[in-house]
Amino acid sequence: MRFREPTSPVTVGAHETTTRHVGALYPCLFDLGRRSPGVAIGLDGSGGLFSFDPFSLYATGQLSNPNMVVFGQIGRGKSAFVKTFLFRQVAFGRAIFVVDPKGEYGSLARTLGFEPLILKPGGSIRLNPLDLVSPDAADVAARRLQLLESLLSSSTGRDLLSRERAALELALHSACSTYPTPTLPLIVKALLEPEGESAALIYSTRQQLIDDGRDIGLELRRLIHGDLRGMFDGETSASLAVDGQVIVLDLSSLYGSDALGLLMVCASSWLQGLVERQRLIGRQSILVVDEAWAILSDVGVARWLQASWKLARAWGVCNVAVLHRVSDLHAVGKEGSEQRSLAQGILLDSETRVLYSQPSGEVHAAQQLLNLNELECELLQRLARGTALWKIGNHASIVHHLLGSREWELVDTDGAMRPQ
Repeated sequence: MRFREPTSPVTVGAHETTTRHVGALYPCLFDLGRRSPGVAIGLDGSGGLFSFDPFSLYATGQLSNPNMVVFGQIGRGKSAFVKTFLFRQVAFGRAIFVVDPKGEYGSLARTLGFEPLILKPGGSIRLNPLDLVSPDAADVAARRLQLLESLLSSSTGRDLLSRERAALELALHSACSTYPTPTLPLIVKALLEPEGESAALIYSTRQQLIDDGRDIGLELRRLIHGDLRGMFDGETSASLAVDGQVIVLDLSSLYGSDALGLLMVCASSWLQGLVERQRLIGRQSILVVDEAWAILSDVGVARWLQASWKLARAWGVCNVAVLHRVSDLHAVGKEGSEQRSLAQGILLDSETRVLYSQPSGEVHAAQQLLNLNELECELLQRLARGTALWKIGNHASIVHHLLGSREWELVDTDGAMRPQ
């Protein structure tokens, strides 16, 4: 091809390029979704079939981690995508675990042949968030301690004092020495009634150790005897099939509670124990945390979530955080705060970002947090329902989600708005 300036006799030489580079002329069109094996998502901007599998892309080095973040306003197709993505992944043999704060995934579980687990104060189902599995005993102890610290930091609204942390660590050690799988009631008892041998380990007296652990023991007691009793205050209910391929934890009875973040962390911790069991039998898992703002807004539990996100590769799990707006990541704390830093860290540890339409007021936040270019920012405001901007590593594509005939019943959330 030759170009000639009208007023110049200079002939511009032909420029040759490859199809790999010519994509720069047509942003948001790329073939990563066609080359990779995985579940079918829909059609890309050129009308070709777009498929995606985080595990395959990680295995081939095209992603550095399998985690995902999904953003979308209500009614734009975010929930429909997440539910059908999970539904299709089951056919690939993946285990599916969902923390469901609003009770929206029950139809998915039932369609796949499983009943959702409904957790509520005084209910019949109990989960032990300390029931973790790993061949590395030190790793289990560290994760249990981290969970307890996160719950207590959230409950007290501050970091634990050094003497409180020591009391908690000793209580956990004492409970584990008697019961290989401790429960929250055992931890509370060990905090409020410590043994003299525990005090001697830190050159203290039993009375001093009682004083050191009393405040956090009473805070933790809320999950056992307070308004949150009956969910995480004992061993996991024997009737539960912990080896099931699909588990949905319905927390809707406490949606809107100031303790929702605590409950979501306890639920997620128990599910992570199941993720580890799945890994030991060679099965990869997908763990969805819907309404993730409830965890990110609390610095104590956000620390725990970020640590969990970083372990995705070791556990063989794709973590999926679902939020409404990009600004939710800014709203969790002030500029420079630890909450803001943790939220952004979770975003950095999620190399796949799926963005459904965002209002114009969200575009600036999206551009900053997700490193969007001007064209992507413009497209983000104009996306039709069911169409999303996919950012996979350094690639971008516009994908229109397609629903199968069996999937409509999974995603129909407008039934109450139609005349009967």
